[in-house]
Amino acid sequence: MTQAANTKLKALLEYGPLVAFFIAYLKLKDEVFTFGGTEYQGFIVVTAGFIPLFLIATGLLWKLTGHLSRMQVVTAVLIVVFGGLSVYFNDERFFKMKPTLIYLLFGGVLGLGLLRGQSYLKSVMEGLMPLKQEGWMILTKRVTGLFLGLAVLNEVIWRSMPTETWVYFKTFGLPAAVFLFFMFQGGLFKKYSIVEESVAEGDKAE
Repeated sequence: MTQAANTKLKALLEYGPLVAFFIAYLKLKDEVFTFGGTEYQGFIVVTAGFIPLFLIATGLLWKLTGHLSRMQVVTAVLIVVFGGLSVYFNDERFFKMKPTLIYLLFGGVLGLGLLRGQSYLKSVMEGLMPLKQEGWMILTKRVTGLFLGLAVLNEVIWRSMPTETWVYFKTFGLPAAVFLFFMFQGGLFKKYSIVEESVAEGDKAE
């Protein structure tokens, strides 16, 4: 399999389950299903289907890449736990809390590292973005703020808005927020990039 095909398959495995959840929700949101004498709203049924689909996709992603990040592992665990609680108690609130807990957890871990004068983000992303230590510390502070802000935003939206609004926010809003955040870090990457510094030194030597 070519690298381009690998990249497309990786993206499909990462985002496919979320898109499938969104499509299934739109189709079943107004339906009510009865299992064992208990009525379940479409959201709960879709959640029940999303859990194994996500685990299968994660397993295939691990087989494809040979590894999973800590964030991917923790996300899978929380999806199983809180998705399972939503299905078991027939209560959609548990699943809606999941993004809040994910962002609080990772924001808290990064914040703890900052208090110790370390960038835990560096150990996860250094291979993707080689930066000076100062750059990593600044980026880690910003990512910590992003995670904590998204945790608060998720709480506000699921507690104050209809379920359909939250599903749109979860499917499109959260990924877009993270994407735009990193898009706006271009100045930081340019200023603290080790690669650019090395290239600049080489140009001067010539």
